[in-house]
Amino acid sequence: MAKSILTLCHETETQQVLIADRPITFEEFLRLFGEDDEVELVNGRVVQKMAARTSYEDLQGWLLSVLRVFVSARDLGIVLSSRTSVKIDGCNGRSPDILFFRKERTHIVTEEAVLEAPDLVIEIRSPRDKRSKVISLIADYMRIGVSEIWLVDPQEKVLRVFWLEGGKYQELSFRKGVFKSRAVEGFWMKVEWLWSSPRPKENEILSKLLGNKF
Repeated sequence: MAKSILTLCHETETQQVLIADRPITFEEFLRLFGEDDEVELVNGRVVQKMAARTSYEDLQGWLLSVLRVFVSARDLGIVLSSRTSVKIDGCNGRSPDILFFRKERTHIVTEEAVLEAPDLVIEIRSPRDKRSKVISLIADYMRIGVSEIWLVDPQEKVLRVFWLEGGKYQELSFRKGVFKSRAVEGFWMKVEWLWSSPRPKENEILSKLLGNKF
């Protein structure tokens, strides 16, 4: 199968899907597409991710910068962004906005993809993301056992967090106040920072989080 035989069509909810003559596997997906392709694998079909709006990119970049420097300073593991594919099963692969892996589990990150559950996945909801898409994303991360999942919703100004406890997920919603991560040791933030305009500068946040270490 060659990438050139995949044809583009439009589906409901404004998804663009590249159709092959049969469903493709995750391994085929990795061979056909690289880091420059904004795509995911959903039920054996290659789905093209929509171009992000400026506000979405700004929030993702801010959160990625703060989390990455914090994790590096505390030597807790690694933080990656949406160029990284996570295997869900043989016919599904997702590219979360932000991923975190504890230091002792960084071996699961290969050059091509992540083959086991990250410790933390963060998704930022775009205004164009339909409810069905969001439910499907969270369900996929739950299927592989991601221990902490964030759904950041700037439109509703709510942070939804899913924690895996005793084999079941607990869902909590935060609209204000201090949120403390369980996956990233010592990391906290004021939920209002996510929605404020302008947001606090990254160095100011990291000074609060790291003190003299920053």
